[in-house]
Amino acid sequence: MGSGGGGMMDLEDVTTVDLMTELLRRMRCAPKPERRLILIGPPGSGKGTQSPIIRDEHCLCHLATGDMLRAAVAAKTPLGIKAKEAMDKGELVSDDLVVGIIDEAMKKPSCEKGFILDGFPRTVVQAQKLDEMLANKGTKIDKVLNFAIDDAILEERITGRWIHPSSGRSYHSKFAPPKVPGIDDLTGEPLIQRKDDTLEVLKSRLEAFHRQTEPVIDYYSKESLVVQLHAEKRPEEVTAELQKVLS
Repeated sequence: MGSGGGGMMDLEDVTTVDLMTELLRRMRCAPKPERRLILIGPPGSGKGTQSPIIRDEHCLCHLATGDMLRAAVAAKTPLGIKAKEAMDKGELVSDDLVVGIIDEAMKKPSCEKGFILDGFPRTVVQAQKLDEMLANKGTKIDKVLNFAIDDAILEERITGRWIHPSSGRSYHSKFAPPKVPGIDDLTGEPLIQRKDDTLEVLKSRLEAFHRQTEPVIDYYSKESLVVQLHAEKRPEEVTAELQKVLS
């Protein structure tokens, strides 16, 4: 266990329902094959929609490196302290540190059947370091799911999003328009676009994505691990495609 001494004591405070739910989950998950997946795709390609579905279906843990770094910093783990030093200086957290944090996370019971990695590796060097770390454990990446989608479709998808700030209701100028353009259906209040959803921000994020990440896809293609998904399809069609690929 290693955290918060008296590991068994912690369970006394867990409700019976939660305990039973987790036990049933583990029993259901026991026969599932192990798999280690990487999700790659530009912002708006639908990774965020699909990853919880894959996670629950295949009993994997979801490793979002950004969240993990913040959690390690908050928990003041040895790696977290190092990461905070780098961040405080305005430096990027080193690849070795991020791989170390993934390494630690893999020891959790929820990662027993494997993981979905999201947001990492972003560069070929990171992919190599990840492969090395996994090889030391006698495992490797099974599949790289590439959420392939045309930039033009993403532009339409993202720049068409409008939000009603106080309720979080969202609209899309083409796919789910409000009754009156720019106005919330229920309250009549004005809708806004999130700063990240403007064309300029999207263009720069897409450029960075293509520059850094295309080489990563090539790197894994050489090992025949990449599966191309049709991420422009409707979410339920992408889910069906994923089920085929992972069955």
